[in-house]
Amino acid sequence: MSSIGLNKWIVSGYLAADAQVKTVELRDGQAAQVANAMLYVRKPKNRKESFTVSLSIWEKSAAWRKLQYLKKGSTIICTGSIEPNPYVSNNGNVPKAGLEMSVLDIDLDFVKEEENGSPESEEQQDKVGVAA
Repeated sequence: MSSIGLNKWIVSGYLAADAQVKTVELRDGQAAQVANAMLYVRKPKNRKESFTVSLSIWEKSAAWRKLQYLKKGSTIICTGSIEPNPYVSNNGNVPKAGLEMSVLDIDLDFVKEEENGSPESEEQQDKVGVAA
């Protein structure tokens, strides 16, 4: 059995902003919805700086069902494929690469039900003084 490649990654971090949904036209002329978001990943011990990963969440993925819970500051764990996005920095014309992930699934780190039945993130609880 041969494989044309394995590209499965798991990345955890904080959402830099709420996911933005838009409709795009596919190559076959069909329309599809995709949500775009930015994941902030804290600096690992062996790196000088933190980094971000651009997320694309397509409407037919398992991750799409969790879109309503993806709010700025949410801690999430994403599973999907990653592609580099090369660019030249504005600071000294140094070649760099960003990371773009096509998300297959998302695990929410912490969601608690409020009294009215809507989800509340850990960040929202801290703002209103609810003990975790």
